[in-house]
Amino acid sequence: MNNKIIIINGPNLNLLGEREQSQYGVTTFEELKANCLKKSNEIGVKLDFAQSNIEGELVSLIQDARNKYDGMIINAAGFTHTSVSIRDALDLFKKPIIEVHISNIFKREEFRHKSLISDIATGGIFGLGSEGYILAIISIQKTLQNEDR
Repeated sequence: MNNKIIIINGPNLNLLGEREQSQYGVTTFEELKANCLKKSNEIGVKLDFAQSNIEGELVSLIQDARNKYDGMIINAAGFTHTSVSIRDALDLFKKPIIEVHISNIFKREEFRHKSLISDIATGGIFGLGSEGYILAIISIQKTLQNEDR
């Protein structure tokens, strides 16, 4: 096992630190990326980090990940609630997936309460801010270790 994972981020996450700080905090996207890379290096996980505002690009990233990565962390952002295409691509991944949301989608507007990807994901982390990504990295590493046994 290579312990190689990808974190895929959906629309508007590139504007972290600028947008709705009451929901998403003050950590910028680049700080989030640096924090994730630091944690992954500490625990021996090889990490790639991606973001797109375009649904088709996210689908392509997920499809390509099937042959490159042992696991995936995804924050599909607004597409969580709307994209059957992203859901279908995730369903083909067949490896551990952790769904992450910086805000608690279940404490927000009603339309955000429905995730089209939660039932495909191995697990989910919601509402713990950018720290949720760190917890997801630790969790997926432990999941991958357990698969090796």
